[in-house]
Amino acid sequence: MNKALSTIFVLAAAAFAGGASAQDAQAGEKKAAMCIGCHGIPGYQASFPEIHKVPMISGQGAKYIVSALTAYKKGERKHPTMRGIAASLSEQDMADLGAFYETNGGPAANAAAAAPTPPAQVAELLTKGNCASCHGENLNKPIDPSYPKLSGQYADYLYVALRAYQTDHNSQVGRANAIMAGMAKPFSHAELKLLAGYLASLPGDLKTVPESRFR
Repeated sequence: MNKALSTIFVLAAAAFAGGASAQDAQAGEKKAAMCIGCHGIPGYQASFPEIHKVPMISGQGAKYIVSALTAYKKGERKHPTMRGIAASLSEQDMADLGAFYETNGGPAANAAAAAPTPPAQVAELLTKGNCASCHGENLNKPIDPSYPKLSGQYADYLYVALRAYQTDHNSQVGRANAIMAGMAKPFSHAELKLLAGYLASLPGDLKTVPESRFR
């Protein structure tokens, strides 16, 4: 094989490899069949291991979706159902699902609305937790794409998630993230509920897009 043909072959192989690992939202839509039974029903409530609305994930960042699924697969996030689902996914599956949910349903109708001014006590808690330093402006523009958007998320889910970072030595509940554990552990449960309630009141990108079979 001459040098020119060799170069073409190498470039073609590289392009194929790059395409194979790229995010594919259309492929993600097909793979989301296992997700829609919970995340495709507005207000759907989980009952195990804790009772709370399942989070809205349409509009969430693709890299955060991948990060969360990876954490469930590794057991860093403890949730029996989510770990079982994540364990069945390849890295490509996660990337495709992330791409799908990032764009699913288009922009949220209320994302550009002004954020309400937090009550004094909540403002103190936001400062204490330094939440905006990672989750960005209005807690809806994370500084790193692997961090979640929080604005408008269900309050009961946010409360359970924040409390999970305080939980150790539990086989079914808990999240192993040193940064978030350090942020969450100084707060009382009552303070976490206040924070969660305010975050839920903020305009943001998150939504649940109903599947036609559930409408």
